[in-house]
Amino acid sequence: MIYADNAATTKMSELALKRFVEVASNEFGNPSSLYSIGQSAKDVLENARADVASVINADPREIIFTSGGSEADNQAIISAAKLGEKNGKKHIISTAFEHHAVLHTLEKLKKEGFEITLLDVHSNGIVTADEVEAAIKDETCLVTIMFANNEIGTIQPIREIGAVCRKHNVLFHTDAVQAIGHLPIDVQEYNIDMLSSSGHKFHGPKGTGFLYAKKGIRLTNLIEGGAQEKGKRAGTENVPGIAAMAEALKAAVANIPQHNDSLRAKRDRLIEGLLQIPHSALNGDRDSRLPGNVNFCFEGIEGESLLLLLDDKGISASSGSACTSGSLDPSHVLLAIGRVHDVAHGSLRLSIEDDITNEDIEYIIRSVREVVEYLRGFSPIWRDLVAGKKQFIL
Repeated sequence: MIYADNAATTKMSELALKRFVEVASNEFGNPSSLYSIGQSAKDVLENARADVASVINADPREIIFTSGGSEADNQAIISAAKLGEKNGKKHIISTAFEHHAVLHTLEKLKKEGFEITLLDVHSNGIVTADEVEAAIKDETCLVTIMFANNEIGTIQPIREIGAVCRKHNVLFHTDAVQAIGHLPIDVQEYNIDMLSSSGHKFHGPKGTGFLYAKKGIRLTNLIEGGAQEKGKRAGTENVPGIAAMAEALKAAVANIPQHNDSLRAKRDRLIEGLLQIPHSALNGDRDSRLPGNVNFCFEGIEGESLLLLLDDKGISASSGSACTSGSLDPSHVLLAIGRVHDVAHGSLRLSIEDDITNEDIEYIIRSVREVVEYLRGFSPIWRDLVAGKKQFIL
């Protein structure tokens, strides 16, 4: 089996798994307890907090552990909205191709009277800092733009956007779920006020994540209860999961340059091979994209059939976000970059990691070509295109 859906989830690393078992076995105490067993678990928790903070150049006191990226996104955006509302500012800027954890939260706030501006995304899958600046007005309380897109992998100009937000004294949040562990991130250098992350995207366990919130930002609680996480996230902390997440993150960022150079070479070969398929197109900018992300559209086929037949060939892939894989609608990300519905339906996302071999890459290229040709062989849409009854788009 070739696993090529790492954007959906990654396999837990051996280091992280070992750390999880070690902590679960030996540090079972409640970190809120005052006796020694509890305080020992608290030491593990705080060491993990320090490790996570060091990766993004933050203060450990600025890290709140969560259940994952969606919770962190929700807390960041709602907190900024409530702070803005207190100051008479109820305008939020984002993009049309954010993760649904962001978009659905913004829809909720819109019903509560907030004005939401969703910036259009260029065909290359990138929004510019100038466009962000042009949308800022006196009532703007938050800009929330993802670091790298979860479907097409395009990397946004976060440093420049952060500078614009700092210039206008507007809070800046970034959903960095796909980026952290794969790209170097410095919240100080990039002027990031809040950042969301999820452990299972960089070989940590599912159900773990964190929110970075700059000192001075008053967070709104999503979960009420005990005083855990400085009173900002109630519930006994998942100490083994958090420790394993920190272990995975440290390992992920230890050799980013070398890892990414190797991964980009395999990614680029995959892109070259798939571009040889007639009437296909790469989605998103070719260069400003995550090192392991390849997203294509193939005209005249349905993505669901493509995935099922690739699975028969031993290749695990997806057509977009795992959070919307049950939907029959085309990807909102592909529609946002200008793909028409018929083309967006025939999409394929391959997200690879360093365990994939060059032989695997060649096998994927051959398999996708074979499956696309097979599906087009009995597609009425494809027959109409070939017969000239419809015009090719790609």
